Amino acid sequence: MNGKKILMLCGEFTEEYEIFVFQQGMEAVGHTVHVVCPDKNAGDMIATSLHDFEGHQTYTEKPGHNAEINKTFAEVEGELDSYDAVYAAGGRGPEYIRTDPRVQTMVRHFHETGKPIFTICHGVQILMAVPGVIKGRTVACLPACAPEVAAVGGIYYDAGPKEAYVDGNMVSGKGWTALAAFMRECLKVLGTEIRHT
Repeated sequence: MNGKKILMLCGEFTEEYEIFVFQQGMEAVGHTVHVVCPDKNAGDMIATSLHDFEGHQTYTEKPGHNAEINKTFAEVEGELDSYDAVYAAGGRGPEYIRTDPRVQTMVRHFHETGKPIFTICHGVQILMAVPGVIKGRTVACLPACAPEVAAVGGIYYDAGPKEAYVDGNMVSGKGWTALAAFMRECLKVLGTEIRHT
């Protein structure tokens, strides 16, 4: 079976782990992951962030490593039919790229075609910006996003820190600590089978 082609939507200060771990894990099993950011070209770099819970009332944010964009954003706009799934990574990036009509068009394509949609942490903010995408759907995300989920007709699931949630073709997780479970469920939705001998 041929590997799948996954579109990863990122912005500046997207969560580092949710870029690198997802991309490298999917590529390790033969899938292709195109990391894109509005108005960025292949070879450009974006800043990333690291969110953590260190005893304060909310998460802390620290600079992460720079991440390389490996596909020009403008090219992807005309190639959406060639992708098998879309992934909305979390962190700070979703907050602003969700307002970009081109990003909304991309998300709408995957929603309307019934292709898999993967979201973790704040990545759900990207889906919220497109009417109907999470309406009636159950999603896990950072608790701070729960009121927004409800406001657009979604159902917030309070997932454990290492748990993923699957609602049909949509896989979601609370944050980067859930990446192992999240990616395992994404692989199942993609039809990827890993055998141990």
